[in-house]
Amino acid sequence: MRIAVHDFVGHPFQFELTRELAANGHIARHFFFSDYPGPKGDAQVRNADPAGYSVEPISLNRPYSTAKFVKRGLSNLRYGAVASRRIGEFNPDVVLSGNTPIEAQGQLQRTAHLAGAAFVFWMQDFYSLAVKTLASGRIPLVGGLIGNVYHHMEGRQLRASEEIVLISEGFRSELGAFRLDESRINVIPNWGALSELPCRPRHNDWSRANGLNERFVLLYSGTLGMKHNPTLLLELADAFVDDAEVEIVVACAGSGADLLSRALTYAPRANLRMLPLQPIDQFPDVLGSADVMIGLLESDAGRFSIPSKVLSYLCAGRAVLLSAPEQNLAAQTVREAEAGLVVGASDPAAFVNAAKRLRADTALRQRFASAGWAYAQAHFAIPKVAQRFISVLERAIARRR
Repeated sequence: MRIAVHDFVGHPFQFELTRELAANGHIARHFFFSDYPGPKGDAQVRNADPAGYSVEPISLNRPYSTAKFVKRGLSNLRYGAVASRRIGEFNPDVVLSGNTPIEAQGQLQRTAHLAGAAFVFWMQDFYSLAVKTLASGRIPLVGGLIGNVYHHMEGRQLRASEEIVLISEGFRSELGAFRLDESRINVIPNWGALSELPCRPRHNDWSRANGLNERFVLLYSGTLGMKHNPTLLLELADAFVDDAEVEIVVACAGSGADLLSRALTYAPRANLRMLPLQPIDQFPDVLGSADVMIGLLESDAGRFSIPSKVLSYLCAGRAVLLSAPEQNLAAQTVREAEAGLVVGASDPAAFVNAAKRLRADTALRQRFASAGWAYAQAHFAIPKVAQRFISVLERAIARRR
């Protein structure tokens, strides 16, 4: 098969999938939006990579804003036009596209179908539900109508897809209004990229360079956007203000990062350090420098989003502190893996108390870290994951023909 894997945001584990598809004898090219301000996987093609593997970054050669709704929508349309042309030039048999804004996803799907290729909708987030939830909060009178338009667009794209991949069974119940063919729906949970995220020692080159070897580090790494609650990080810094060894390190990008930076300008916290996203080749050492890894997800985002950074945390072999809705898949995974503490998204006091518990109990942190790493080894083996995707892609091509 000629497979175009399109991941708008460029996360590490999707790169791992594309490499493995090529290792199975397919011609697989990875497309991603290089301008998107979020963590990126390893985009280098090396001599040791499979012969059929290639990477094609896509750029609009201008800044991409995630904060302004209208400007973001227009950028998504421009991106869709460029990405459609580039993927069309690859002449794939099938396109697997995830993490993609609805405005761009529709263009990719039309291009694939016009060329006779199958299209697989990889549903990483429930995009239209996210738009409706966030727009209704920001634009009370019009937000619901905007959300309905996106709901219609997303439903139409899902119905036109040869196959659909959900990352959680929890998404299935939300799809009822779309009247989808159940035989086309597949559930393949996300995974952590074990090949790109080896477990690193607590004291490493990155921790030494950043003066963290003698600190107790609570680390947040990744996108900090509208569906997260950055004020919890401020609460955490205030709670540990009298503990001189504790440092909260936040390596992030996104609208939430801008909000956090502004808050620190008005009220600095000496124990909260903000850093830009770190290069992928340093990412294992970044995660290794933590004593506790932090995950955040707002209450109203629990239905439409699952923070994949938590899966990277499990690969790193560190205890996890997650603030998220109880029913969210990430919360369920941390509990199932016995990899950390999970508290409700609307409970800052519980979040701080859980952080203090982890700070005080070394044995508990070590038990969580070991259990999380063992869970990653047992569940994130990419050969098994790739075989499930290959079956989906083959069915999609058969349907299209």
